[in-house]
Amino acid sequence: MGFKQCVAAAGSCIAIGILSTFALQAYAASDPVIVEAAKKEGELALWTASDLQQVTKMGQQFEKKYPFLKVNVYRSGAASLQSKIITESLAGKHTWDVTNFSFETILGLIERKVVAKYKSPERNMLYEDMMDSEGYWTAIYPQPTILGYNTNHVKKNEVPRTYNDLLMPKWKGKKISIDNDGIGLLLGLSLGWGKERALSYLKQLAANEPIPGRGHSFRVQQIAAGEYFLTLAYANPIQAAKFQGAPVDWVVLEPAPVSLNAIMLAERAPHPNAGKLYIDFILSREGQETLKSLQRIPARKDVEPDPPGLIRGYKRIVLQPAKREEYAETDKLYKEIFGIR
Repeated sequence: MGFKQCVAAAGSCIAIGILSTFALQAYAASDPVIVEAAKKEGELALWTASDLQQVTKMGQQFEKKYPFLKVNVYRSGAASLQSKIITESLAGKHTWDVTNFSFETILGLIERKVVAKYKSPERNMLYEDMMDSEGYWTAIYPQPTILGYNTNHVKKNEVPRTYNDLLMPKWKGKKISIDNDGIGLLLGLSLGWGKERALSYLKQLAANEPIPGRGHSFRVQQIAAGEYFLTLAYANPIQAAKFQGAPVDWVVLEPAPVSLNAIMLAERAPHPNAGKLYIDFILSREGQETLKSLQRIPARKDVEPDPPGLIRGYKRIVLQPAKREEYAETDKLYKEIFGIR
């Protein structure tokens, strides 16, 4: 079976063919009735905002496990993906089975009734704060925001240990890198501290002249190169850089905001059983081990990240789905505080 990807880039759609093996292997612990029904469907329509390496690897392994299914992937940015889902729904089109992206703004999809409830049997092994009780979404991996630092410029005894430590005069003047789209920080601190205190803190942080930049991985590269001393970024690219030998290390400031990349099943999926199999697979131990190999932090309790401290041993605030209007307002506030246009 061929693994086909449709990647949205600059308004164009690129088909990428990847061969997969026909070798039959033992199926995951999915309902055999679902497996038999999926055989008749023959394919899966996956719409995703995940990176190409992850999508390719997971698709290949899924087809290897279920060689009677062909995975067709449409890949785009999260915002455009959500817009496409809503636009097609309004037009009465139903062409996707499963989607996954950062979940903060999926409330609109649930309210529009384009997402179905599905409680995978694999959910029993996930952290309790990484799924909704009704079954509309389930995390496939968490993304904690932590503090990374350049070990050549910041001595061990100088590393900030609290958010207030970032306000010290020694870190003033373009020494801290923050995210252009880091509203997760505002959302997380608002949940942990209350909105008024969170806004007050970020205004104080802005007075220390941090530099906004786009992309967590790119900003970690800048830290490794010594362009900045500190960065508030997702944990996985920081740990990946450290693992590769870059002069980078990290600490967790509490509470740590945690965004989730969540997976959902379409309410009117053309291949609902194939969709359920894919969700079961990506949440399974095998699927989570694969994500771990791709520098993702597993959402399963029995698949530990390396090191376990990437997700355990600290107070975390898991971000919750919000209405698009609330998300837009928070984004505006964050950008106003840090002068981002």
